[in-house]
Amino acid sequence: MTSLDLLTSDIDPQTDGPVDILQSALSAVRKHLGMDVAYLSEFVDGRSVFRRVDAPGLEALAKVGDSHSLDDVYCQHILEGRLPELIPNTANEPLAASMPITAAIPIGSHMSIPIRLKDGSAYGMFCCISRKPNETLNARDLGTMRVFADLATRQINNDVAEDRQRAEKRARIENVLSSGGFSLVYQPIFDLGQMTPVGYEALSRFSAEPPRTPDIWFNEAAEVDMAERLEIAAMALALAKLPDLASDQYLSVNASPATIVTPAFAELFDDKPLHRILLEITEHAQVDDYAVLLDALEPLRRRGLKLGIDDAGAGYSSLRHIVQLRPDIVKLDMSLTRDVDTDAARRALVGALMFYARETSAMVIAEGIETQNELDTLKLLGVRKGQGYFLARPDAALWKPAKAAGLKHTA
Repeated sequence: MTSLDLLTSDIDPQTDGPVDILQSALSAVRKHLGMDVAYLSEFVDGRSVFRRVDAPGLEALAKVGDSHSLDDVYCQHILEGRLPELIPNTANEPLAASMPITAAIPIGSHMSIPIRLKDGSAYGMFCCISRKPNETLNARDLGTMRVFADLATRQINNDVAEDRQRAEKRARIENVLSSGGFSLVYQPIFDLGQMTPVGYEALSRFSAEPPRTPDIWFNEAAEVDMAERLEIAAMALALAKLPDLASDQYLSVNASPATIVTPAFAELFDDKPLHRILLEITEHAQVDDYAVLLDALEPLRRRGLKLGIDDAGAGYSSLRHIVQLRPDIVKLDMSLTRDVDTDAARRALVGALMFYARETSAMVIAEGIETQNELDTLKLLGVRKGQGYFLARPDAALWKPAKAAGLKHTA
């Protein structure tokens, strides 16, 4: 039987969720060698800490989280060559026999392989022990043990690399939050008949290193459970701009469903004129429980907050959002807006969403308008509000009439 066969034979096919390869490796090698206890340890501040343990019936002897000083265990002696990796009978090794832990456990036989990180440093040990001597243990058994230790080493190196990347991501987001490494620009949303702004969408821009688009920054924050903090900081900065808008204009901010259901989100709006705020939920945002999301939004919508679904038409999720959340605003994704003047399929989809809006008293806003022809076609289809580079680019300053001098004002 190969080491892979040993490993897979120890995995329960009925187990739900991801398999713990390290735990399975310990169990497989312990059973194969007939040992009492198998464990994986990590060296932390001069101690050997058990990270995985397989010791059925002997949990009091060794469990995850237990630790021993490196001065009291075999590990350091094995690393420095004073003890061998294979000890069939500890009574035959004077150094091992003299150590108090040998009699305390007791340890009759011992096998241990050092786990080293890619930089050569010692991470810990992959170890099996039995309370009684086992003179049948040999070099072949040590070779089997080494195969499993090598498997553990690869997994641990992968885990360490992931932990390091996660720490680096957290540090980047912390730096953005603490140093003000982001700012906001505002893109006007136009009444397409009067060609005047009825509102502004607040969009994040990041000056922190490395240079990356906002979606990458927010996605990275989500990966390390910091999306709420970053989104709340961006919305707080945006809402501070609201007094600068004309009294008949609104401010549009973006938030993920995960942030909306947190207490910090509701607190942002405690003293705000909610009838002048549009909350946009992106099509790409996953909603785990629509009932919970609706409960979080209900008191805010009752006070006047408008709800919008962003990127409508970009995928199936937007249709689910629209049906489940019954938004006040449906924002057409730029993939529908682009070339709508020459593409019959796009016009048909826009028409379908316009029909939905009429039936539900929602308003449609077209995003990504980049040409006069797109603008004219959207207006013919009944779209009354829009934004895009053709109308005005996002800017730190609010829109001035002179910037739209070249636009045709057609009803």
